[in-house]
Amino acid sequence: MSDLRGRDLLSMSDLSPEELWGILRLTKTVKAERNEDKWRGALSGKSLAMLFMKPSTRTRVSFDLAMSELGGHTLTLSPSETQMSRGETVADTARVLSRYVSAIMARVTSHGILTELAEYASVPVVNGLSDLEHPCQAVSDVFTVWETFGNLEGVNMAYLGDGNNVAVSLLLASALVGANITVATPEGLEPPSAALENARKLAAGSGCTVRLSTDPMEAVRQADVIYTDVWVSMGDESIAEGKKRLLAPFQVNAKLMRAASRGALFMHCLPAHRGEEVTDDVMDGEQSIVFQQAENRLHAQKAILLSLLGWMSCSTSP
Repeated sequence: MSDLRGRDLLSMSDLSPEELWGILRLTKTVKAERNEDKWRGALSGKSLAMLFMKPSTRTRVSFDLAMSELGGHTLTLSPSETQMSRGETVADTARVLSRYVSAIMARVTSHGILTELAEYASVPVVNGLSDLEHPCQAVSDVFTVWETFGNLEGVNMAYLGDGNNVAVSLLLASALVGANITVATPEGLEPPSAALENARKLAAGSGCTVRLSTDPMEAVRQADVIYTDVWVSMGDESIAEGKKRLLAPFQVNAKLMRAASRGALFMHCLPAHRGEEVTDDVMDGEQSIVFQQAENRLHAQKAILLSLLGWMSCSTSP
């Protein structure tokens, strides 16, 4: 049994394959049993501080509802509403919040803020998005693929677009669970080399493949799942036009979907910029599972919170 009680979740690489599978199994259970009484008090008396340095829809709502439906409660904070806006250090904020709450979820501008929070907090710290990773999204993503296909080993994933935080977490999550993944980006927009090296090490253990490509059509040729994200991440607006020109050939449209495996599904972490990284006909088409994927953020968040706050240990097998 793998016990995640009291642990932080800053990166997908914080989890072993067994620990990720435990969270996925728990996600499946809490989704199937959402309306059962036993879950309504599972985190009774627990509290989650949610620190938002960037805008949020899915992360904010899913964590808030996850705690509420499990019997806990949340406090939503922005830097402008706290003494951080007047110079209080991240370390002092972490120490103080740890005296009040059971866990901290932070959506931050810099991954360094997360690591500092985790260093000085005595309660679990969860990455709700940083410039380097988005692990809670990746948990929901691989759960959605597992739920849809009934397995993960041997499933072919293709990610197209910017090698950003979502791409990094998806790479690591896929390698942990044994799903083959190809990341197709223009030259210069690849995921960080350290993340690729880590993913390849994990893939060697799970028996899957990790590939890079600069050809979107080649990347999707055998794909069961085609995944994309916005071309311009929050904070990158100053370089938006240049990135859009580079990424235009990587748009997910009907032609590209036809080049993939028959019945290939489309995923997007949302929000989507329709007409840029994806066309309306794909986003709203029969092959799209983006809203199933978005719903699963709620169930995955519950499983993460239950695991880190000690409701139960994680099982070791899929």
